[in-house]
Amino acid sequence: MLKLLLALHLVFAVFAIGPLAHAATTAARGIRHGDGAATKSSARVLRIYAYVSVLVVGAGFALMSQKRPSIGFISYSGVPRSGVDYVGGGHSDRLAEFSDTWIWLSLLLWLLAVGIVLALLVPTLDRATKQIEAQDSVIALTGRVGAAGGVVALLFAAIVVLMVYKPGG
Repeated sequence: MLKLLLALHLVFAVFAIGPLAHAATTAARGIRHGDGAATKSSARVLRIYAYVSVLVVGAGFALMSQKRPSIGFISYSGVPRSGVDYVGGGHSDRLAEFSDTWIWLSLLLWLLAVGIVLALLVPTLDRATKQIEAQDSVIALTGRVGAAGGVVALLFAAIVVLMVYKPGG
C-alpha cells in the first residue's frame, strides 16, 4: 500500500501541480498580447488545477499515515533507529506526523499558493478578460499576474525542497 500511495502522490503532484505552476507562470502572456481567449483559458486552467491539487494533499496525508517500513534496526530513511522507537517513545510507527516541520510547513505553503491562485490570479485574469473584451487597457494587470505567478511557482518549488530534505522530521 505504501508504494501505491507514494506513486499516487507523485503522479498527482506531476499532473496537477505541474500544470498549475506552468499556468501560473505563463498567465501574464495573454495579458501582454491582449488575448482575451488566452486570459480566460488561463483563469479556467488555474481554477481547475487549484482544486485538483487537493488530490496531492489527500494522497500525502494517506501516505504519511502508513506504517514506517523497517528491516531490523534500519528505518525507511536508512538511518539506524534506537530501541526507544520500538517501544513507543520518541517516534511514531507512522511514516510522518503532522507535527513534523516539513509536513505542516508544506501544507501551509500549499494553502498560500492555492490562496494566491484563487484569490488573486483567477480574479485578476477574469478582470483582464473583461477589460480586453471591452478594449480597455490591461497593462497595469500584467505585473500583478506575472509576480503572483512567480510567487506561486517558488512556493511549489519550496514544497518540493521540503519533501526531499524533510527538515525537523
